[in-house]
Amino acid sequence: MSRSGLTLDDVQRYIRGVCFKNGPPGTVGAETEWFVVDAAAPGAHVPMSRLRAVVDEAGPPPNGSGVTYEPGGQLELSSAPFPGLTELYEGLSADLAHVAAALAAAGLALAGHGVDPERAPLFQADHPRYACMKGYFAQEFAEAGMAMMCSTASVQVCLDIGADPADAARRWRLAHALGPVLVAAFANSPLRAGERTGLRSTRQAIWTSLDPCRTAAPVGDDPAEAWSRYALDARVMVMRTPDGGWLADPGMTFREWVSKGEAAQRDLEYHLSTLFPPVRPRGWLELRMIDALPDPYWPVPVAVATALVDDPRAAAAAEAATEPVATRWLEAARCGLTDPALARAARECFAAALEALPRMGAAGLVPLVAAYADRYVDRGRSPADDLIPRAEENVTWPR
Repeated sequence: MSRSGLTLDDVQRYIRGVCFKNGPPGTVGAETEWFVVDAAAPGAHVPMSRLRAVVDEAGPPPNGSGVTYEPGGQLELSSAPFPGLTELYEGLSADLAHVAAALAAAGLALAGHGVDPERAPLFQADHPRYACMKGYFAQEFAEAGMAMMCSTASVQVCLDIGADPADAARRWRLAHALGPVLVAAFANSPLRAGERTGLRSTRQAIWTSLDPCRTAAPVGDDPAEAWSRYALDARVMVMRTPDGGWLADPGMTFREWVSKGEAAQRDLEYHLSTLFPPVRPRGWLELRMIDALPDPYWPVPVAVATALVDDPRAAAAAEAATEPVATRWLEAARCGLTDPALARAARECFAAALEALPRMGAAGLVPLVAAYADRYVDRGRSPADDLIPRAEENVTWPR
């Protein structure tokens, strides 16, 4: 592939060879995003400079998790890839404990919510990428864009693409079909900036309100072909200028940029990082639809999703369970597990995952997953239902 003059064939080869690189499944990773609150002033924003200083002083997490910051000051820990769920759970738990201890000594704490329940969005990013994102969304999606960047947080599950193209296609389909069940079962964002929204997952509603060319799910039976078409037809959010600067929304799709003969491989790589569908292929499958959860529950969606995709018997059960609800994204966001069809599918998926975990060498996670199922899933509830009485719901999003 040339450094410049990228062609359409180059794009498709890159996506098949890099984004959908096949190999034996088994590796798992996770990304956990957290709001940071000041115990002395929980309704105030924590300055990014203060947060960075505390985390930098603590030093790198012991098990290799990457630490990054979202535009509103959310803290993200991205695990290293691990060979199994038990190793991931132990490694990321220790890294989170390392960061949480440093924050606690400074009077700060991690809070797990899909949307900041108290504070309005405050843009704190200093990287030009985020300034360009803000400018891009300001054209048509200003409110949703600011809310997404500054007021949302998630648990993201990272799983292998698949052993071969057929396996990759099966795992791709299943990951998407699981989406509404995962949204509903882990819905944890019924409040936004101090207001009840009438939704269980306001985070999902915010993402749905954004630019569909970069947040909707790709369509097509061949995942690599579908992702290639999706990437080419998406508007360019950010481009680097010849003088090293940054330009937001240059007014063209990536296909149009390639057709001009001016796009390079690095431009493709960066463009792909600005696409945010529910399942994103990055050489692995990144499941992006799950609300952030507090301790001790953040490992539950990681364990459940991994078991349902990686274990053959659990995957077969999940395929059958999710078939009737695979398109119920809006119902999942609004109703959570009060939707009878989603509740039934979630119970079946959790049962399959609980059976699979010991087969996967992750029996130690069974008590936590079972406790979550008993408290929420088996009762047709999600964490959102702890925060908002149903009789008092008042829809305020989307407006």
